[in-house]
Order: sequence, then structure tokens, then C-alpha cells
Amino acid sequence: MSKKDSQYLKPIHHKIRIDAPSERVWEVISSPGNLEYCHPFCESNPVYKWPGEGSVDYVCYYNGLKFIRTFTDWENGIGYKLDIGKLNGKKSKVIWRIDKIDDTSSYLNITIYPHDIKKYSSFAKTIIYHLYIKPSLYKYLLSVLKGFKWYITTNERVRKNQFGTHKWFSC
Repeated sequence: MSKKDSQYLKPIHHKIRIDAPSERVWEVISSPGNLEYCHPFCESNPVYKWPGEGSVDYVCYYNGLKFIRTFTDWENGIGYKLDIGKLNGKKSKVIWRIDKIDDTSSYLNITIYPHDIKKYSSFAKTIIYHLYIKPSLYKYLLSVLKGFKWYITTNERVRKNQFGTHKWFSC
């Protein structure tokens, strides 16, 4: 692991199978403002710059929290990488990727590299990660992926907290 990568904790990954061609999944995840209709904890998703590498948007959660997303890599039809966090705060790295299964189904994968929590000892950091951060982010990813699957397969907007609440992002 490089020195730059030490700014992150171990990644949390989740994927979901979607009964839709990879082109449809890409169409949705690459649309500006897509979180407004796919994300169960997102109240609004204003876009500053779109599309491609260098894209910038904001995630305004129902609980009032606001994060900026800066896209650092963009591969048409495949996925993207971004940094997310408070405007002047620490950022986590997130990777979105589509894996084609066949002509009618795909996997949507999201991997989060949470920013490091340097103020704690290694021992405390390990405990916090395994008992709090990892389970919370795993639950978050599952809800987000279910939201994208819902929208892609039904073309219906996801409702607030549709797949359950989350202690970090729900009100």
C-alpha cells in the first residue's frame, strides 16, 4: 500500500445483480443528478459539472448533511471513481463499476475506501472499524444498491428510506 493509500481504511464492497443490460445500468449511473431518483437517503443531487472525469456534484442527505463528490476517473460504460466528503473535510474514495453478466443482466459494484481516523490508536481504530464503520457502510451500500436496482428495473423513483433508515444519513 502506498503512502497516499494510507489515508484510507480497508475498503467495504457490495454488489447487486440487476436484471438489465449493462448499457441500461450505465445510462442510469452516468446521468446527472441520478441520486435524486435512485438513492434512498438523498434529498437532492445538484450538479456543478458533468459528465466525465472532473465532474462535480453534491449529495444533500435527508438529515441535512451535504457532501461533495469529485470524479477522478471515468470509463464510459464501465464505471467511475470519485472522492466524497464534506466540502473542506476528509474525503473517502468510492469506486462504481458495472460487470456485464450477459445481454440481459449485470452486477453493479460499489467499493468505499473510508478516510482514515488518525486521531485514534491502531487498536482503537481496528475496533471502531469492525464494530461501527464497516457494518454501517455495508448497510448503506446495500440500501443504495437496492435503490439503483429498484429504479433501473421499475423506472420508479426510490422513496425516502425505502429500504430502511440509516443512522448516519436518515432524519
